[in-house]
Amino acid sequence: MPRKRRVTFAASAVEDLNGIRAWYAKLQVPDVGERLLREVLSQVERLANFPESGRVVPEFGVAQLREIIHPPFRIVYRLDAERVRVVRVWRSERPLKMP
Repeated sequence: MPRKRRVTFAASAVEDLNGIRAWYAKLQVPDVGERLLREVLSQVERLANFPESGRVVPEFGVAQLREIIHPPFRIVYRLDAERVRVVRVWRSERPLKMP
């Protein structure tokens, strides 16, 4: 069985998650925002055991830069031998720009 990898979040991804929470709170549906955040985190948790389960980000074509599509979000992460680092959590329709 493959070795489990550590999952971490870049500051940019944490800001994205906080922004999602704030957006739904502003719309006066904080429960929707919290549900979506739980779903995103559930998707991220599986990466510890299945780090290559996301597809290669098509805009970059780099094997180590992958994403999970969980509508309406793109969960973008960087993969290396030791860990999975979530770098962005963006709305699917937004063009992707890396920090």
